[in-house]
Amino acid sequence: MKASRVRTWSWLHKWSSLICTIFALLLCLTGLPLIFHDELRRNPELEQVGNPHARASVDAMIAQALAKRPGEVVPYVFYDREKPIVKIPTAASVTSAPDTFFYSVFDKRTGKALAIDQPNEGFIYIMFRLHVDLFSGLKGTLFLGGMGLLLVVSIVSGAVLYGPFARRVRFGEVRKRGSNRLRWLDLHNLLGVVALAWFGIVTLTGVINTLAAPIELMWQSNQLLEMAAQAKEKGAETRRASVDDVLAEVRAAVPGMTTLTLALPGSPFSTSNHYAAFLTGDTPLTSRILKPALVDAASGKVVAVRDMPWYATALFVSQPLHFGDYGGLPLKIIWAVLDIITVIVLISGLYLWIAKRRSTKAENAAIAVEAGVAE
Repeated sequence: MKASRVRTWSWLHKWSSLICTIFALLLCLTGLPLIFHDELRRNPELEQVGNPHARASVDAMIAQALAKRPGEVVPYVFYDREKPIVKIPTAASVTSAPDTFFYSVFDKRTGKALAIDQPNEGFIYIMFRLHVDLFSGLKGTLFLGGMGLLLVVSIVSGAVLYGPFARRVRFGEVRKRGSNRLRWLDLHNLLGVVALAWFGIVTLTGVINTLAAPIELMWQSNQLLEMAAQAKEKGAETRRASVDDVLAEVRAAVPGMTTLTLALPGSPFSTSNHYAAFLTGDTPLTSRILKPALVDAASGKVVAVRDMPWYATALFVSQPLHFGDYGGLPLKIIWAVLDIITVIVLISGLYLWIAKRRSTKAENAAIAVEAGVAE
């Protein structure tokens, strides 16, 4: 590679890294406990039941949740992906922000209430908000997305520069002779190459995840309205089909899929006249991709089912690649090790920049002293 190109890539690597390093460190440090969020949270104790496929009445669970929080409403019903658990949030209105929800949790087989930590409280929740939006909502999320793009530039430029710099040493060698800065440079290059592919994938999928809110808005303003338009026009009706009937209709209309979330009428992911069920399949891939089904709120009949658009599917597929939560504990441990390696790469990069600045200042001072003596 020509010297001029090396200088250009070095300039890109230095400045893209310097601007985003602090935020990249924050994301790595907050991401580490999030990898183990299932293990760190208090999990409910589930009793053994004769029929593991039994379904208790969700309407009865909703009644219990509302009895604990009089005056509030239920905007959603959430099913756990892996455990037989139903989470029913209550809030001041169906459009309340999720961080104001109070969750009641039930065993979906027996309908019994379970003791569980509130998902929007505690250490994991603080780590999650710092990782996702810095407690600043959409602005914070998009800002972190911008830092993620800079990190992609830093990773690509670092990969391009590895070849020219690695020619001086054997692959994997950390020189023991010379300055501390030289050893840290070798270690920085070695660990950077080890974590390169993982860090690139996690960063890119993280950037895609920052677009979740705009993607949701696009789906609501296009696909959701189109699905609602498939239903025949009706006058305003106050009658509501029961949630149990709605779920039964959805199971019959979309066999082989499982409801993960039910948005109640008036909530941001449904309309005022419809329930919206979001279903998943049972394969490793389809279990991560949602299929919406719109249900008439009065009759309880399914009026539209369609696949998510490509941009939403890209978001769903990117999420497990980012969090590494699709391969059990062994994959989580690998994710954690690579995360720690990345922290070392980021800190060593910062150290190398500071050490080089100090070295340059010392050299300039020595030159100035020599020039003064010569005069």
